[in-house]
Amino acid sequence: MDALRRAGIDVTLGVAADEVTEQLAPYLKHRTTGQPWVVLKMAASLDARTAAPDGTSKWITGEAARRDAHLLRARSDAVLVGAGTVRADDPELSVRLDDGLDHPQPLRVVLGRAPAGARVQPALELSGELDEVLAELGRRGVLQLLVEGGATVAHEFHAAGLVDRYVLYLAPVLFGGDDGRPLFAGPGAGTIGDVWKGRLVSVERLGEDLRVEVAA
Repeated sequence: MDALRRAGIDVTLGVAADEVTEQLAPYLKHRTTGQPWVVLKMAASLDARTAAPDGTSKWITGEAARRDAHLLRARSDAVLVGAGTVRADDPELSVRLDDGLDHPQPLRVVLGRAPAGARVQPALELSGELDEVLAELGRRGVLQLLVEGGATVAHEFHAAGLVDRYVLYLAPVLFGGDDGRPLFAGPGAGTIGDVWKGRLVSVERLGEDLRVEVAA
């Protein structure tokens, strides 16, 4: 029961069947595959850029979107980034919400090796094939994994078909060129027939930004 609540599953009676199915998805995937439900979270401008050419990107989205992202962390058992993101941005990957509640802190996972003095430490450092990484996290009881980047890690999970849900925060800003940093770093579909197509789950306005959720 505690594991279900940590995964954000509403265990009260009277919830609609489709809502129960949605809330149970991480638990059911873990039970059937041994791997966590993978949520890929990204934030970008309207022209799908995550940073300027010089790497600056802080606060593309507004406060409401950033708070929602922290809630998403709180509903996840683990948060994963690549070692390159740790070296470039030194993220803390913690839940920071000024609401007086005692939110659980997710397991912090780094693909590769993080510097000893990085804010993400102590972190679980993993390497190897992504399927094996997910299997290891599943063995550790991770039901929902939040993948936060960077662009290379996002591309690897997407290209391997390992993402169950995409959460994209879009800010009403435009970099206005093709030299800004993209959401994904790596080769994409070579022809229109190979373009990935998902299912739109929801579109929500958060302050001046949009939260777009897409199912694989």
